[in-house]
Amino acid sequence: MIRIEGLSKSFGKVEAIRNVSFSAADQRITALLGPNGAGKSTTLRILSTVITADSGTASVGGCDIASEPMAVRGEIGVLPHATGLYERLTARENIRYYGELHGLKGTSLRDRVEQLIQDLEIEAFADRRVKGFSQGQRIKVALARALVHDPGHLILDEPTNGLDVMATRALRELILKLRDEGRCILFSSHVMQEVANLCEDVVVIGGGQVRFQGTLDELIASTGHNNLEDAFVTSLGDSAHE
Repeated sequence: MIRIEGLSKSFGKVEAIRNVSFSAADQRITALLGPNGAGKSTTLRILSTVITADSGTASVGGCDIASEPMAVRGEIGVLPHATGLYERLTARENIRYYGELHGLKGTSLRDRVEQLIQDLEIEAFADRRVKGFSQGQRIKVALARALVHDPGHLILDEPTNGLDVMATRALRELILKLRDEGRCILFSSHVMQEVANLCEDVVVIGGGQVRFQGTLDELIASTGHNNLEDAFVTSLGDSAHE
């Protein structure tokens, strides 16, 4: 489980998030929704231990992000909005390198890399350099990299961005499979159809603050709208115009 309590973070005079609190449960997919500049990326970067919060606490799988950052990195797999792959390395080398960073080696590392290459259908381009890959190929390799150490928690930041219909469908099926294996998945997206198809729970952030947390059905019921997009906009309140 991912737990966040009272997180705040400012960059100079800009207050990115204010007293953000929410949780994401195991074996469920939680959507993190909000307009651009709402504080989603800041929250995810804090959870990923890339930056530190000014105040508040958070834990991943019971590990505190401030006092146990290395343990958190072992618990979490991150698919960032920009895949950040090393373009001069092959797909296989990218995955293997991150496995080594997580302490895998020898036969166990080789077997894990091969398993992910098969599971994510990377075989056809596994030994090609990443430079020149399509967006769909990059997403597959970045996801394999995030999964190489078999984490119990996943942060997916707009994973379907730039994918075609078939790649989106394949990724959706994989995410559901990962959920069914018991993982806690925090899913950031601007595509309401993807949220409706994948997520059970939703957290809405606007103006750096949590505006709603609950199930998708509860969000729709609380706003009186019949569709997710209208419910999302209504839940933002005045922050939708900030």
